[in-house]
Amino acid sequence: MPFRFTTAGESHGKALLAIVEGLPAGLPLAAEQVNRQLQRRMQGYGRGARMQIEQDRIEWLAGVRAGQTLGSPVAMLIENRDWANWEDVMAAEGAGEVRRRRVTRPRPGHADLVGVLKYDRLDARDILERASARETAARVAVGALARRLLEEFGVEIGSHVVSLGGVTARRPEPLPTPLNEAADRSPVRVLDAGAEAEIVRRIDEAKAAGDTLGGELEVVARGLVLGLGSHVSWDRKLDGRLAALLMSVPAIKGVEIGLGFEAARRPGSRVHDPIAAGESGLAPDPRGGFRRLSNNAGGLEGGMTTGEPLVVRMAMKPISTLMSPLGTVDLAKGTPANAQSERSDVTAVPAAGVIGEAMVAIALADAMLEKFGGDSLSEMRRNHDGYLAALGGRWEALGRGEPEPAA
Repeated sequence: MPFRFTTAGESHGKALLAIVEGLPAGLPLAAEQVNRQLQRRMQGYGRGARMQIEQDRIEWLAGVRAGQTLGSPVAMLIENRDWANWEDVMAAEGAGEVRRRRVTRPRPGHADLVGVLKYDRLDARDILERASARETAARVAVGALARRLLEEFGVEIGSHVVSLGGVTARRPEPLPTPLNEAADRSPVRVLDAGAEAEIVRRIDEAKAAGDTLGGELEVVARGLVLGLGSHVSWDRKLDGRLAALLMSVPAIKGVEIGLGFEAARRPGSRVHDPIAAGESGLAPDPRGGFRRLSNNAGGLEGGMTTGEPLVVRMAMKPISTLMSPLGTVDLAKGTPANAQSERSDVTAVPAAGVIGEAMVAIALADAMLEKFGGDSLSEMRRNHDGYLAALGGRWEALGRGEPEPAA
């Protein structure tokens, strides 16, 4: 069964809900493993007051018993603490009257205007409450479950900020391991101490000007087995599946794998990764007995993993809510106006890396289940280990000059 999920809830609704299908029975799972990722999503210099209000934690509603998955759908609830504040503000004096905090001045760059026209609404709050990036808290919870499954097979996923506010951070080679342990030490999640101070300065400058900042992030997954995804149909190519998930994150406007757009500027001799035989006697080898002398492809060829690290980059635009708002039209009056200003972040780029990790984990967990899936974790592990043994055995036989099996 594929890894599937759905979320429900609004930014200032009572709660967010996530339902996940496809996890095998017997996966050890603790709420704290999910909560740790939710807390990472709330961090980062440039976040707004909402992050001081919320203390995201999950409540299991279904699918987990005695610390293990049951094989049935897993349901998680994340309460919105700001809901109580919202209710206090909305409750008007008088007999049961409710004062609605309507939004009639749509923000450029947000879903406000298109949403009210498409869904025939008068109040953009009916749109923006669901379009809000608050929904990504539920996705990070889903990604934490996917991450737990991948950890059982030795996969590590991390991220770091590549640039923010026009400041590019130096990318060390090799990347530190574990990646998140190093990146999370920085308030803006960069691996370059020299760039950190300038990024913080630009965030402060943007805040003072009522502006917002975007940036670029890199997500890296290490320990993947060769052959996840497939070349046989467009919808099974793993690069396409990754791009779809990452582009669905609010404010993400571009995705690159490996060299990405830079590959279009180079000759093939400086793009493609030479192949070499791996070290003999190593078993099992998730790369099938081979290695690449570079990783410009970012760990994917033909829509399939090569066994090298998966490297994906995301471009995040600046947040749409500006404290010095742009011009718009008041939908209630039909007159020019300044766009709505609501409590918001100056930048959410550091947090977006955590969300990107979740999306990559979801895509990889789905691909793992597609390749090795079973009803239980033990069955999935047998399938995985058998595949690795077959990969190594085939290469060893060819190295000894033995004929391939007849077709």
